[in-house]
Amino acid sequence: MKEMKTSAMTYTSMESPIGTLLLAGDERGLSLVHFVNGRRPKSPSHSWIEDKKPFKEAIRQLEAYFEGKLKQFELPLVLEGTEFQLLVWRNLLKIPYGETVSYGQLARRIGSPDAARAVGLANGSNPIPIIIPCHRVIGSNGDLTGFGGGLPLKKKLLALEGRQLSFL
Repeated sequence: MKEMKTSAMTYTSMESPIGTLLLAGDERGLSLVHFVNGRRPKSPSHSWIEDKKPFKEAIRQLEAYFEGKLKQFELPLVLEGTEFQLLVWRNLLKIPYGETVSYGQLARRIGSPDAARAVGLANGSNPIPIIIPCHRVIGSNGDLTGFGGGLPLKKKLLALEGRQLSFL
C-alpha cells in the first residue's frame, strides 16, 4: 500500500479595497480566497501554517486586479469539488473581464440547460472567488444575486471591472 504524502496547508491574509481576504493553499497552488468579513466567516484551521511567501504572486496579481491593471489571473489553482462543481468553476474562468452571464446562460454553456439552480449552488460554493469570477454571474433579469462576500462586494467588483472606480 502506497502512502500519499499530504502537503502542509499554508495561509496568509491581505488587505484589499473590499476588505480582508484570507488566502490558503499548498505547494500545488491556491485553494482558497475567503472574504474574512463575508456572509460566512472562516478562520484558518489550527493545522494550517501562516506563511506569506507562497502567496507573493497571488497577492501581486490581486493588487493589480484591484488597481484595474490585471484582467486575467495566471495562478496555479487547486480545486476540490464534485464533477459538476468543477465543470461550473472551469466555465466561470471563461467569462471575460467586465462581462456578466446569467445562471441560465451558464447552465446552457455547460450543456445542462435546466440546471440554473444547480449552477447557482455550485457558483455559491466557489472556493476561490475573484480569481474564479463567480461575481460575473447574475440573475436572468439582470439583478445581482448571491455572493459569498455579500451583494455590496459583488457590486463593487462588477463596478471595478466596468471601470467605475468610484465604488471602491
